[in-house]
Amino acid sequence: MVSEGRLEESVVSKRSSVLLVLGAAAALVLAGGSLAAMAAAVSSVNVTSASPTLPFSQNKQNEPAIAVDANHNNIVVAGSNDEIDEQACSSQFPANPCPFTPGVGVSGVYFSFNSGKTWTQPTYTGYTARNCTADFTTPVSQCAQTEGHIGTLPWYEENGLVSDGDPGLAFGPAPGPNGFKWSNGDRLYYSNLTSNFPTGSSFRGFEAIAVSRMDNPTPGTSTGTIGDRTSWMPPVVVSRQSNTTFSDKSQIWADNAASSPFFGNVYLCWAMFQGQEKGKAAPAALQVAVSSDGGSTWTQHQISAAANNGQRNPPDGCTIRTDSLGNAYVFGIGTVQSAGGQSFELMSVSHDGGSTWSAQTPVVGPVHQPGILDNAQGRATIDGVAGARSDLAPAPSVDIANGAPTGNGATNHMVMSFVSSTVDGNEHPHVNFTESSNHGVSWTTPQQIETSGDRGFYTAPAISPNGNTVYVVYNAFTTAYQTNTRSPRELVGVVKRGTVSSGVTGSWTTLNRGASGDARGSSANSQVAEFLGDYVYAAATNTFGVAVWNDTRNAQDCRAVDTYRENLLQGITPNPKPDPPTSCPANSTFGNSDIYSFSSAP
Repeated sequence: MVSEGRLEESVVSKRSSVLLVLGAAAALVLAGGSLAAMAAAVSSVNVTSASPTLPFSQNKQNEPAIAVDANHNNIVVAGSNDEIDEQACSSQFPANPCPFTPGVGVSGVYFSFNSGKTWTQPTYTGYTARNCTADFTTPVSQCAQTEGHIGTLPWYEENGLVSDGDPGLAFGPAPGPNGFKWSNGDRLYYSNLTSNFPTGSSFRGFEAIAVSRMDNPTPGTSTGTIGDRTSWMPPVVVSRQSNTTFSDKSQIWADNAASSPFFGNVYLCWAMFQGQEKGKAAPAALQVAVSSDGGSTWTQHQISAAANNGQRNPPDGCTIRTDSLGNAYVFGIGTVQSAGGQSFELMSVSHDGGSTWSAQTPVVGPVHQPGILDNAQGRATIDGVAGARSDLAPAPSVDIANGAPTGNGATNHMVMSFVSSTVDGNEHPHVNFTESSNHGVSWTTPQQIETSGDRGFYTAPAISPNGNTVYVVYNAFTTAYQTNTRSPRELVGVVKRGTVSSGVTGSWTTLNRGASGDARGSSANSQVAEFLGDYVYAAATNTFGVAVWNDTRNAQDCRAVDTYRENLLQGITPNPKPDPPTSCPANSTFGNSDIYSFSSAP
């Protein structure tokens, strides 16, 4: 969802996914606990270091995604919801000191050309409010710029659009006169939510799904490099929209194994909510769009029935992947009526390049929503009251060993991870891992693989293209569920590695345990609760793994915001809301949630 969203706080209460990070080098597997933690913390890198540490919300990033170029493994690209270009909080807006600036995009993009060891965030031009500094007193119109510096995707304002986050990233072959070949070059796809620019009307509805593209990312700032905005093609709006459509939670994938008969196809899945004006009863249906021309045109298919009620929930939190044979798989979490309305991980398959899709089949479950319903936001939280929502914690994150870039030697082994408690409404969730060696027909009994004392939050797996090595990353809280906002909630990122032998993954080893941070230092722009986004992400090659995650090690708690949140829970509505630049201590880094990465590349 939109970085907790321009519209999201006022629309349907939905589940939300998160995937987190992966690999580290075996050389960092040290015996001592504190020494190991120190080594892991040093090895992680702040992807969003170009972002300021203050003020809120210009210091806020969340919901990262990542992709490795299967044809050139040194090229890695990440995305996040990045508020670097938003206006800072100001007491001149007492009802809502930290609003999203209408028209300002939040889809951040970051490049690495050394397999994820260092990162750069290009600066483009577009509509920006980053000059509206902490507690500014002038009208927004005086400090916002039409052609100022932006750290987000270019060409949205110029096309009557706003980039609204929920990033998804994928690499595939570029098209050419004779079809798709790696020799044509490598194409980057970046999917995200988009809304109409305040003066635009490019599509109907609230939020749509758009895709930006770049061929052959090259370091530099000159013409034809990542620093040149003309390297990006204009965004393409993919989703079919009505006046009441809110398209949400997309993921993109390109068929990147040359052995596939549908090599080069691009697949995009998302949940399409309808009837937003009707409140929380909005029906939704899982959608998949397919492109066979490099993302210029798309054909949309509805995978599930449109329903969102007490009897049936449609699949949400989708993941989409392809194997070396050209089969495409889309997964999501949804309820199964024949199983008493319990939630399962569901799978639908296409054998013809996305033209037709099988009926959704429950493959793993039942799974249970972890966390306790939080009255401050009407959503489940794992860390405590007014905490970070965990809507899509039990949603499936999947990867397939498809042998990319050639497809040779592919095992097509499938791996899945998710966070689930033993029953709904339980604050003791587990990080679960399961796998399939027969194209998803059957799955192993889930293993609980978290370190003792970790309460899982979000997770994701990645498997090497040759199927030999699995990485599972997860976010976890190391403190108990908090019934007040006065006590810390420690968040940590953990990376585990397993070895696949005879179709079974075992010999799990902890590769990286990041520095912890207090999740209370993160925040929704409304300040009613913490905010850590809806997913993190991981990717793997045959020689290394790389991942990105939400991180609060550099965020400071603010007592004024803690008190505000607790008062809301007690039915007290403080007026005015806290204004972080003046209500928090001087030079406070409140809200400074970052995106960190780790690469185990040699």
